[in-house]
Amino acid sequence: MTTSSQPIPENWAVRFVTLWMGQAISLLGSQLVQFAIIWYLTQTTNSATTLAFASMMGLLPSVILSPFIGTWVDRGNRRLFLIAADATVAIATVILAILFTLEIVQIWHIYVVLFVRAVAGGFHQSALGASVVLLVPKEQLARVQGFTQALHGGLNIISAPLGAYLLSVLPMQGILGIDVTTALIAVTIVAFTHIPQPGKASIEPSTFWQDFAAGFRYIIAWRGLLILLGMVMAINFFYNATEPLTPLLITNHFKGGASQLGLWLALFAGGTLVGGIILGIWGGFKRKVLTAHIGLILMGLTTVTVGLVSPEMFWVGVAANTGMGLLLPIINGSFGATLQAAIAPEMQGRVFAFIMSAAMLVSPIGLIIAGPFADRFGIQPWFLIAGITCSLMGVAGFFIPDVMGIEGVDHSTASSQSVAGK
Repeated sequence: MTTSSQPIPENWAVRFVTLWMGQAISLLGSQLVQFAIIWYLTQTTNSATTLAFASMMGLLPSVILSPFIGTWVDRGNRRLFLIAADATVAIATVILAILFTLEIVQIWHIYVVLFVRAVAGGFHQSALGASVVLLVPKEQLARVQGFTQALHGGLNIISAPLGAYLLSVLPMQGILGIDVTTALIAVTIVAFTHIPQPGKASIEPSTFWQDFAAGFRYIIAWRGLLILLGMVMAINFFYNATEPLTPLLITNHFKGGASQLGLWLALFAGGTLVGGIILGIWGGFKRKVLTAHIGLILMGLTTVTVGLVSPEMFWVGVAANTGMGLLLPIINGSFGATLQAAIAPEMQGRVFAFIMSAAMLVSPIGLIIAGPFADRFGIQPWFLIAGITCSLMGVAGFFIPDVMGIEGVDHSTASSQSVAGK
């Protein structure tokens, strides 16, 4: 299969930054609503089960639907998917705001809206991620990834206190209205931004299921990507469970309270912001996979430190945790840039969706195991195992040629066999 992509114009930065700013505004609105809804559920139900189910409504679409969403995105117009996703979020939020205004909102209404927003978010993330490689020169992808990671870190810092302030001065429907406004701003910007499409394949038209299967075969046939995905799944299995264990680490091990927990989380988010900015300015080593694996080793060591530090050494734990936050965007951004540059543009939606779904699939399993494990053996051993696993994966990558050479094998144009199955 041969494809052709439109050349990236010299003024690519203006186009991308305009789009990026619109999405940043929309993301801020979404995070404010997320905070407000969680706080509302906490105050009205005081139920851990309710909060867990609400979280599942936001997680399930990513785990179950991502591969299908990615295939749809690759088959359609990515610009229209971005507009439709933001518009769907706005409509769902308007409906919820009306229910709050009429004072007839029920918990199940919130579940439905969270699910719809998560599905729309899946389309949005897939379409935006698949579009970046056609908007940004390959040599700038790592920097773009870095600044994007910094954006998320910055929003994590400001969204909670800003959401808390807005809840003190606005009713719930007022905060929902802010999200609607930010979504409409994003829709308007996308509507007037040219987003190129990947080149059309010189093969006969394919069905949805043929394209879906092609994405799966594309990953299976790429040994380096398959090994890398397995490494990410192993790390996620342990790391994603450390977040819900953190409050118990602060209270049970360090004998701290809400202020210590707030400091711990805020400095982690601050580290994420700084790490994203560093990658955005630096761009990483010439071989991005090298940057990522060195980051994995260092992040594992910082996590091991958290797992070993004594109760009297709270500030050492804080420093190590901040280091984890700093390294996270460097690792994620470097891996993301590596794959964006290597994966065929017409395959990006479904391949990244498969990767996201597989990587997140292990998270619920890790959460189920982490709770009883921590109750039996304590919180720190889980952090210790997570850190050792992370560092081992980082070291192992240096001894696997298919992983270290993942940037040297050009998959940016898919073969007819891997894509069409012919």
